[in-house]
Amino acid sequence: MYDQVAPGRDTVRAQAYSLLRTILAGAASVRPTPLIPYNPAHIRGAGNARRAHHVEPATLTELQTIVTELPDRYRLMALLAAWCALRFGELAELRRGDVDLRTGRVKVRRGVVRVGGEFIIGPPKSDAGVRDVAIPPHLLATVKTHLSQHTATGKDALLFPAAADSDRHMAPSTLYKVYYPARKAAGRPDLRWHDLRHTGAVLAAQTGATLAELMSRLGHSTPGAAMRYQHAAADRDAEITRRLSELHGRTTP
Repeated sequence: MYDQVAPGRDTVRAQAYSLLRTILAGAASVRPTPLIPYNPAHIRGAGNARRAHHVEPATLTELQTIVTELPDRYRLMALLAAWCALRFGELAELRRGDVDLRTGRVKVRRGVVRVGGEFIIGPPKSDAGVRDVAIPPHLLATVKTHLSQHTATGKDALLFPAAADSDRHMAPSTLYKVYYPARKAAGRPDLRWHDLRHTGAVLAAQTGATLAELMSRLGHSTPGAAMRYQHAAADRDAEITRRLSELHGRTTP
């Protein structure tokens, strides 16, 4: 699902376990009669892999360039990935009924993964993944425009469907065809799609969000991942102060 090439064994195992957990959770939540009585996949940390890829968050200028370079129907997807820190699978399964313009929130209730060419809808990666995410006010006009111009009618209409069929989910490869040129135009050929979520998490941390608030917004059930974004925000703050000193040095007679 993510923009990766030849992931390591730890990552493959973690992703396989995460997929298994999602499938089992879906089987346990079938109504009125669950296919299995409960989800047995509860090994703490088994769905996490040691991060081998150092992520440099996108700057606001880089993000703006990426969004501008994308075709209209993909722009909101990139904005929500960054400013709301949503995963690709969460974005691809968003429906018109999941967007509450009155309260300015997007309701994350499901995710979708592609397995063997088939799309499987299930709950988010963890119970904490079920959440309402506040949409930054500066995005609301774009959300309204997208719903009007690029989303079919009816509460079950996909926000970001396949280009050729509004009833089918978008394949990651379809997104990458337009995303790769956009990130290159921004001077960030290294920026994976999932790194937009990382960017959003760091932006949230930079506002002074607490660990609990980050966990809630990102849908994390454990503090480990959210703490990484706080550390990244601290690193960015140190870089800002360094640049301020450089600016002072250039202006001091």
